[in-house]
Amino acid sequence: MDPWLIWLIIAAVLAVAEIFTLTAALGMLAGAALVTAGFAAVGLPLPLQFLVFTVVATVSVLIVRPIMVRHVRQPRVERFGVDALVGKAAYVVSEVTGRGGRVRIGGEEWTARAYDETLVIPPGTTVDVIEISGATALVYPRE
Repeated sequence: MDPWLIWLIIAAVLAVAEIFTLTAALGMLAGAALVTAGFAAVGLPLPLQFLVFTVVATVSVLIVRPIMVRHVRQPRVERFGVDALVGKAAYVVSEVTGRGGRVRIGGEEWTARAYDETLVIPPGTTVDVIEISGATALVYPRE
């Protein structure tokens, strides 16, 4: 069996194992085996193939993997769904009290309650969305 085919099989086995472990280390080793398969295909002698595999695997595991893991573990900057509405301005459509009311947030009409239950916010007031509870926006008037 040709050496490049053996390296290709090793790369495939390591890639499949990476799917089950999700550590990125086996994926880096699979990449190193794939690079080595390329060098073996052009006729590099076996001892130099092992050297290529060792160098590529070491560089990828010690340098590339930590950078990749750091990027994966970063918190998301963007907020999606109702989380994106918190902090936005809203326009009071019908009087908002501690029990209920209606506001317009970005073109959509939402049920609302005053964040401070003692407040009565008249229609036409601009408010800030403090929190979203279910399908109800908890709002507070802007200063």
